[in-house]
Amino acid sequence: MVNFVWAIGASIAVSLISLVGIFALTLKDKFLEKILVLLIGFSAGGLLGAAFLHILPEALEQSRSQNVFLFVIFGFIAFFILERYFHWRHCHEENCHVHPFTYLNLVGDAVHNFADGLIIGASFVINIHFGVVTTLVIIMHEIPQEIGDFGVLLYGGFSKSKALFFNFMIALTCVLGAIVGYPLSQNIKHFSAYLLPMVAGGFIYIAACDLIPEIHRQSGAKRINLSIAAFVCGIIFVFLARQVYPH
Repeated sequence: MVNFVWAIGASIAVSLISLVGIFALTLKDKFLEKILVLLIGFSAGGLLGAAFLHILPEALEQSRSQNVFLFVIFGFIAFFILERYFHWRHCHEENCHVHPFTYLNLVGDAVHNFADGLIIGASFVINIHFGVVTTLVIIMHEIPQEIGDFGVLLYGGFSKSKALFFNFMIALTCVLGAIVGYPLSQNIKHFSAYLLPMVAGGFIYIAACDLIPEIHRQSGAKRINLSIAAFVCGIIFVFLARQVYPH
């Protein structure tokens, strides 16, 4: 029971990281607009890095079947269909106050946070020390990710307060994941073998089809170079995080 309480507390701590966007409320709109391109680039790189360097290797370790790649395609297709639905549902005559990819980002983030919660719940079943270390590693990659997610929502048309609220509500799926993951820890690998590659497919779709095209729309050598640098930094960060704690 003590370990379960630790797992819930750890998942709440991870969820609170989403409030890092509060700092944006104190920034002037003009300055925030200037750094949004950096957040978009970093988020795109982080999503691709997470998919290819973190999620897929983990999925392949849990299931050495070629079906892993089939579920990647399923995830890609699922996010494609979701985006078309959101575009049809929320855009009329190409008049989109909120870009469809913002909703996709929320869906992908919800699944990702839920998976983090599953991992946290399972890790505390082993012992508290292992659970704490795992939680710290998750927090380490959540901070830049949440900043990037906040930037995506702002770029997509959300107000600062709305972006902060939705980011936090989605982050709470981590707590739900911990509640589910703790009692199902014995079967977590089997479950993750299907969930993780679908998440990877979704992340690849958002990065390649939505965020990178937004980077392409930037003009001016300085903005282009900064966005590319941010994109590469996103990939490098995930790579380094994987090296620090590979499993």
